[in-house]
Amino acid sequence: MKRAIPVLVLSVAGLIPVWRYEPSLGTPTTEAASPATTSTPSAESGSAESGSSDSGSSDSGSDAGTVVKGSTVNTDKGPVQVQVTFAGDRITAVEMLQQPNHPQTTAAVPQLVAETLEAQSADVDTVSGATITSDGYKESLQAAIDAKGA
Repeated sequence: MKRAIPVLVLSVAGLIPVWRYEPSLGTPTTEAASPATTSTPSAESGSAESGSSDSGSSDSGSDAGTVVKGSTVNTDKGPVQVQVTFAGDRITAVEMLQQPNHPQTTAAVPQLVAETLEAQSADVDTVSGATITSDGYKESLQAAIDAKGA
């Protein structure tokens, strides 16, 4: 009898997380990309000199800067959405508007942005440890690229 009570309590305590578990739905859902574009990225970065130097000289010196928001991709970790700045057909900047609040995601974003600027497309490598976020990033980025071309 002395063992029965602790065994019962610990069994129930171990089953509570199993009962509360909510499995994922399997596939991420996506909202449509916003095709509305603006050409005011230099107005925002003009107030802060450090912002314009981070985004590159082609963005601040070009009148053809087009900003396109990608679709919001709802992943298992949280929503992912990017905003892409184009100068003509070149990608000059990528900003994460929404991202999961997770250490691996925070570490992966600079790598994804750097690879995007190098590849000039959504064909970038998945970051190890942030696979779900990387897939959402690539999907939102491709939606922004497609919306710019439309």
